[in-house]
Parts: sequence; structure tokens; C-alpha cells
Amino acid sequence: MFRFKMGYCSVIKLLINTYSTRLKLYVVFVLMMSLGFSSYGQNTPKHSSKVFFSIHSNLLYDAALIPNVGAEIYLGKSLSLQANWHYAWWKIEKKNKFWQTYGGDITLRYWFGSTACNNPLTGQHIGIYGQALTYDFELNGHGYQSARWDYGGGIEYGYALPISRSLNLDFSLGIGYLTGKYKKYKPIDTHYVWQATNKLHWFGPTKAEISLVWLLGVGNHKSRKGGQR
Repeated sequence: MFRFKMGYCSVIKLLINTYSTRLKLYVVFVLMMSLGFSSYGQNTPKHSSKVFFSIHSNLLYDAALIPNVGAEIYLGKSLSLQANWHYAWWKIEKKNKFWQTYGGDITLRYWFGSTACNNPLTGQHIGIYGQALTYDFELNGHGYQSARWDYGGGIEYGYALPISRSLNLDFSLGIGYLTGKYKKYKPIDTHYVWQATNKLHWFGPTKAEISLVWLLGVGNHKSRKGGQR
């Protein structure tokens, strides 16, 4: 079984460099999407000449020590496109503990209800998503490693709750199907001994999100009481 041999400083440096690059790519992606779809959003008179997008982090992943970042762009006509990426590469090799995963998902959302009508990217939403991830988890002498990539997709429902003029808390849950192959192994002496290769067929919750969302763009903030001034 293949492992990376790096010290803690190297791992932290790699993680910082990787996330710095990923964040830059997401910022560029969001800006390009904003420019490309700004004219499309003009079909909605109430939001014409405005650009709505956001960046966010899933607090559930953060609590599980899995750094992540996401971006969402409002397409107009109550539609938005969301993209997420996560990356964790923690290990304590002397204690045979590994917590490694990376992957992401893309979601097309439809927003509805009075709150979403007045404030894009806020309120109720439903969506369809596709996802891909790989992992290697080892705790208490048992390891599970994806053979390659696991793939899945499903439908989601959620609600983005405004907590300030530029911040939301987005709660969502996705139900779908996830498939792939994974290897079971055990650490014995200084080796990782393969036990079995199994196929994964999971139908149920495949996406959960409590995200802190930062609303960005021209005019992308909640309306004050009494209307705009």
C-alpha cells in the first residue's frame, strides 16, 4: 500500500499551499461566472444589473478536521450553481492513524418562497448534485481505503438562514446514491496488510451541510426593513 512519507511541517506546508491554490482558483472561477452570467440574470427584472454570488465553508467538515471551501453563483430565474471542494491529509504514522480524504460536488439549485424572491441565495432551495471523493481512514487498527474514486449523486433540500446583512447559515441535506470500491487493511508490524476489496453501494444521506456563507457581489445583501434607502 502506497503512503507519503512526510513530516508534520511538510504536511502542514502542503495543506496550506494546496488550499491557497484552491482558494485562488475558486475566486477566479466565481469572478468569471459572475461576468458570464450577469447578463443572464437580467431576465429577472427585480434583480437586473446586479450580480449575486457567495463563498462558504461547511462547518460540519470543519468540525471533522476536513478543511473545505465552496462557491455559489446566482444564474437568474431562481437558479444557482454551487461547487464545493474538501481536502484533509492528516496522519500519525507511528500510531497508525490516518485521516485522509479529498473530493467535491457540484449542485444546481432552485430557490423558492418569499424570502428567496426578495433576497437571492437566501431562503428555501432544492437541488440536484453530483459528487466524487477518495479517502483513506485508519483508526483503532482497522483501515479503509478507496480503490480509486467513489462517485454519487442525489437530490437535496435546504434553507439558507440570514444572520446578518452579508452572512447566512445554510442548512441542507442530500439523499442519493454513492458507489465505488474500497480496500480493508490492518497495520501489522511495519506493513499494511490487505484484508479484502469490497464494492460500495450506498443509498441514503450522501450530503450534509451547515455552511457559513459570505454573500458577495453588487447589491448582494439583505434588504433593510422599510425597503432600500
